[in-house]
Amino acid sequence: MLERGGAASERLAEPVRALDACTAGRLRDFRLPLDWSLTGGFNRRVLRELAVGMPYGTGAGYGEPAARAGQPGAAQAVGAAAGAGPLPVVVPCHRVVERDGGLGGFGGGLETGRRPPALEGVIPQPLF
Repeated sequence: MLERGGAASERLAEPVRALDACTAGRLRDFRLPLDWSLTGGFNRRVLRELAVGMPYGTGAGYGEPAARAGQPGAAQAVGAAAGAGPLPVVVPCHRVVERDGGLGGFGGGLETGRRPPALEGVIPQPLF
């Protein structure tokens, strides 16, 4: 819960509402202004592609965003860009999956990383 007052809490109010709605299943697409200044070059191109080119409920292998970012042979670099992304969940890095549909990795651990794509139907819900 945000404390009332202050410029920081006012700037964060809408992103917090959006994240709450997302985790409750009421929001499928974030419409927040994003500050891309913490990333650049290929990483920025990949993250921007993920932000606009990966709709809710879809998944793609690492090669697809690499090609759309102008470097079709850079699938491994897409994984690095997604892992270093400063705006997780808002920029849907969780929609990038391995060729066989599995998770490639997640900074918070695979169990934590499984929830967002499973919620969207990108990967199957765990049985247990």
